[in-house]
Amino acid sequence: MKLHQILDGIPIVITNEEQQFIDRHPKAVVQIASLDDHDTWTAQNLVRKGVYKLTNDSKNIVINRGHETKRKSL
Repeated sequence: MKLHQILDGIPIVITNEEQQFIDRHPKAVVQIASLDDHDTWTAQNLVRKGVYKLTNDSKNIVINRGHETKRKSL
C-alpha cells in the first residue's frame, strides 16, 4: 500500500447481498427487532465493517455517515 492510500482510508468491501440490504433500508435508523434472522446476520456484518453502528441501547442500527466514499462492491 502507498502512503496516500492509507491516508485516504482503507476501502470497505461490500457484497451484493449487503448492498441489497442497504438499498432495502434507506432510512437512517433500522430497528433490529424488525429484521428476520438472515437480515440480522447481514446487519451484524455491516456493523463489523463500519457501514452501520449500534445505538447506545443496542436496539437499533444507524447508518454511519462517510462510509459511502470508502465502499466498494464485489
